[in-house]
Amino acid sequence: MITVKKTISLPIQAWRTYKTTLTQAAKATLAAIGAQAQGDITLVLSNDAQIRALNRQFRGLDSPTDVLSFNIDELNPQSGRNYLGDVVISLERAQEQAVSAAHPLTAELALLTVHGILHLCGYDHDQPADQAQMWALQKAILASLGIHLALPNG
Repeated sequence: MITVKKTISLPIQAWRTYKTTLTQAAKATLAAIGAQAQGDITLVLSNDAQIRALNRQFRGLDSPTDVLSFNIDELNPQSGRNYLGDVVISLERAQEQAVSAAHPLTAELALLTVHGILHLCGYDHDQPADQAQMWALQKAILASLGIHLALPNG
């Protein structure tokens, strides 16, 4: 099950659009990586202040970031399925990055959702080979959603 929450107030129509975008991106990501990603996920739309506090608390970095992933990997007693974890996205940072990259905000939110879920499922980009694999997978997942962004190749 994919749960989408917000910790900031948004106009109802914007919230529906963002929720749909995040849900579609999450489903596409889980489908693309198959057996590695059987379980529940919570996606949270936040702001720079909230994500900065989380970044400071959990990573020791006193600055906002675009997306944070919190791997839980425990049994969800409510559903009986594995709870993969939480992905928190800063809407403010996503808006800035979308403007900077000259693509729609929904495309940036989809990218950050895919990126965050891949982290939950063990993908990383700290080594060149891992980065190339993760970036290629992100690009393929986004393409499956009809989103074609100029992304780094690794």
